[in-house]
Amino acid sequence: MPFTLVESPGDQPLLADVLPDCLAAMGAPSPGASGRLDLPEVRGVIVILVDGLGAHQLRARSGHARTITRAWNDGTAQSFPSTTVSGITSLTTASRAGAHGMVAYSVWDREQRMYLNQLSGWGEHMPPDTWQLCDTIFETVRGASHVVVSVEDYRDSGLTLASLRGADYLGAETMLERSEVAAQAARELAHPLIYLYHAELDQTGHSQGWESDAWTARLEELDASIDRLLELVPDDIGILLLADHGMVDIPRERQRDIDDALPSDVVAVAGEPRLRHIYLPDDATDLDREVLTSRLRAAEGDLAVALTRDEAIARGWYGDDVDPEVFDRIGDVVLAAVGDVSYYVRPMPASMRQMIGQHGSITPEETTVPLVRLGAFAR
Repeated sequence: MPFTLVESPGDQPLLADVLPDCLAAMGAPSPGASGRLDLPEVRGVIVILVDGLGAHQLRARSGHARTITRAWNDGTAQSFPSTTVSGITSLTTASRAGAHGMVAYSVWDREQRMYLNQLSGWGEHMPPDTWQLCDTIFETVRGASHVVVSVEDYRDSGLTLASLRGADYLGAETMLERSEVAAQAARELAHPLIYLYHAELDQTGHSQGWESDAWTARLEELDASIDRLLELVPDDIGILLLADHGMVDIPRERQRDIDDALPSDVVAVAGEPRLRHIYLPDDATDLDREVLTSRLRAAEGDLAVALTRDEAIARGWYGDDVDPEVFDRIGDVVLAAVGDVSYYVRPMPASMRQMIGQHGSITPEETTVPLVRLGAFAR
């Protein structure tokens, strides 16, 4: 069984560590412990989250991101679950998925008996202000001006209202324009904490694969925007560039249907193609979970890691403290791809099988993200 970083991050910081350290560097109150990043004192901070830029991708295409890689000392952070809703929320709440509740792209809600898409399915069945369980840094910490810079379309999205609440929102369409807006805010505000978000690499990776020419072109666009940011930002502003997850390309022929390994009374299969949450009936026993886990292990061998929910929690996948409200959001059994495969059940429509670039699982390629120090944080 391949070993994964999820269970042994060592000295590698987590996304939840980043904003407390940034606030400490600014001399602002910091929730919980801080100091793992050893950041110098600064007037303000810009945290750039590049959706879908894993450390292995940046290394492989370093020649197309020279501004970024010149500053990169190969530092990394870890993100799990390696999916956008969880990565962003872990960063902005300084907590793990077991606390904030964003455990997967989609989950089965046992009480409402329905699938909930935690990226785009917000509304009366999943209210942003209560479904995401933790306060954000922007809501709780005083002594800094909190700003989000992203595309205008995301201003009122459910994920923004759930995981970025408490910050002022500035919209701009291109990566270059967002850099200019962030730099202007850094100049004008006394003690800015700015979250700058770029979604383009993830979007292109899903549709065309991260190994495509189109993805490389997006990386070059990102690098140019960072170069522009460095030209405009004041000298006393620290900058960290990181990501919410990495990505692997999975060809169509490597998609696997797991129907034959599942019992007939399975209630739902949710999560991501790279990490499936499998939900059994409410009266399922520990033995039922163990039997299904054993069947999946036998069927998939070294291609995947299958664990019962209790085993995944005990291994710390979702943090040290899983909120009771979050417990049932995790599948009775989780199936995490570690080989070059993705998982489906046959009733899933063809539209769900179109993605080339995928993420969500426990491999280093998906969980290890670059941590690049720029501006006043560069050393």
